[in-house]
Amino acid sequence: MDTQTLLRKITALPVIAAGLAEDLLAGDFRSIFKGQGIEFDEARHYQAGDDVRSIDWNASARFGTPYVKMYREERELTIMILLDISASMHRGSFIPGGTGGADDEDLSPYEQGLIAAALIAFSAERTGQRVGAFFFDSDVVRVFPPKKGRRHVMSIICGALQYQNFRTDTRKNREHGSNITKALAAAGRLLKRRSLVALISDFYSSNWEQQMGNLNRKHDVIALRISDPAEKDLTDMGLITIEDPETNIRIEAPTGLDSFKEEWTRWHLERSGFWDGQCRRCASAHLELSTASDAVSALLKFFGSRRIREHS
Repeated sequence: MDTQTLLRKITALPVIAAGLAEDLLAGDFRSIFKGQGIEFDEARHYQAGDDVRSIDWNASARFGTPYVKMYREERELTIMILLDISASMHRGSFIPGGTGGADDEDLSPYEQGLIAAALIAFSAERTGQRVGAFFFDSDVVRVFPPKKGRRHVMSIICGALQYQNFRTDTRKNREHGSNITKALAAAGRLLKRRSLVALISDFYSSNWEQQMGNLNRKHDVIALRISDPAEKDLTDMGLITIEDPETNIRIEAPTGLDSFKEEWTRWHLERSGFWDGQCRRCASAHLELSTASDAVSALLKFFGSRRIREHS
């Protein structure tokens, strides 16, 4: 998809985000995710009927009269988006002419991931939350510290659009692939208060499980895995050349052979199952989002079902 068409789709999302915000961030958001709890607000004079367990003994001793601690629910949250910008996100299934964005109506994994990121960001902005972002491949490439406001959200989106048309020759001195572990660790260092972390990637990465589990103990981590339909349903295109965008290794693939198609499907199903199992072990909410799916409907269903489960 060309940049102008993608930008038009994204600039229409604030209106759509109004509905998504109801399930994602507004109202019962903190009943869906664990949230940040309560924080100290002020100390005031003890009054008849106050719980003696709330007495502030330090203040009472200092002023010679009983004081109690008052708390308020912390409603502001930080939403941190970790967006994978590596080569595999731009070429999807590695099949020439596949869902890699060549057609105006086709979305590459990166473009689908960017739409999901924009939906989350606009929904957060609508309810006055702070939004930040990390763009990463083999390392963290760019950081947007959490801030409020539509202008900040648009700066994140415009920054992400700069990576839409990936060119490997512009990164000759960089390592290939995506390092999810580094991105998660960087988010952990930046985020001091409990936050919602949305990790958007195709998860062509390894050894990220422990770091995600560590981060999820302090924050709420959502894993969105962007997938290509060809991973599970390979079309017969005869003998084609498949290139790995991360290593530039090419192989001849006989897509018309049943044995090859069965092995292809089996490998991708095992990979999907492994990802699902690791997310469950980390206790992270997770969603597989196909490039052929409508991101709005998928996210509405995902967060809506979480609300139902929490209230059932």
